[in-house]
Amino acid sequence: MKLVRFGEAGAERPGLIDASGTLRDLSAVVPDIAGDALTARGLERIRAANASGLPEGPAEARLGPCVGGVRNFVGVGLNYADHAAETGLRIPREPILFNKAPNCIVGPNDDVMLPKAHQKVDWEVEIAFVVGDRASNVAEEDALGHIAGVCICNDVTERHFQTERSGQWTKGKGCPTFGPLGPWLVTLDEAGDLDALDMHLDLNGRRMQTGTTSTMIFKIPYLLSYISTFMTLDPGDVVTTGTPPGVGMAMDPPVFLKAGDVMRLGVTGLGEQEQTVIGHRAAEDSRGSNAYRSGFDIPRS
Repeated sequence: MKLVRFGEAGAERPGLIDASGTLRDLSAVVPDIAGDALTARGLERIRAANASGLPEGPAEARLGPCVGGVRNFVGVGLNYADHAAETGLRIPREPILFNKAPNCIVGPNDDVMLPKAHQKVDWEVEIAFVVGDRASNVAEEDALGHIAGVCICNDVTERHFQTERSGQWTKGKGCPTFGPLGPWLVTLDEAGDLDALDMHLDLNGRRMQTGTTSTMIFKIPYLLSYISTFMTLDPGDVVTTGTPPGVGMAMDPPVFLKAGDVMRLGVTGLGEQEQTVIGHRAAEDSRGSNAYRSGFDIPRS
């Protein structure tokens, strides 16, 4: 299944993309693509619905983040061998973990806002998995049974905050709008071979990242098992699993995002995202990162 959330930011409705590519409204089946709806029982309830009998959603509807109510957003660093090589860093012996703020999550085509005092904002096309059934101390061989599906994540990162402001990577990872998710949450039965998915990211029409999950160091089942030894993962938690080579900081000279840039990224079978970069707006600090998509008159740069 390809599950979606559609509608105005903060008021999204649950939906799915049917076999013909039509958006269907799941509001009569589940309250949201979140929480219990993502457990094995919840997904079976959605599968049992007659998709062709569900109401059609608006053809031009905004797609929101493909999972709602996220309480824990975990990232994995340096998880592609070829990306580690381009940064000049050693392959880690264990997964490098960091947190992204759940409230940095936005829709797949929403604007990405440069933070106040930004210097080096970068892009990272990634595959994220969304937890289905609660996971605590899960064996690797049982891990896929705890995953509801996978989606695209752009792990937008402020490198100056991340590496030059001392302390944890979290500083550069959780700024408002730094977590576009979607367009779809694709269940594992339709996601294909998770170890052989092609990934790409274009900046202003120029191909920057080209990669494949075959170079992933720690695979998705291992990651869920590993993370679940340190924390309990609940339904709807998101884990984004690392990026292939081609990030801006590794270029010579480095390239970083500026207002007006357009990122377009995709993963085989998981769809595509497109974001326009906008300048920081002080009004966002008090109104929230969705302000410019929710009717406030905030000009773009």
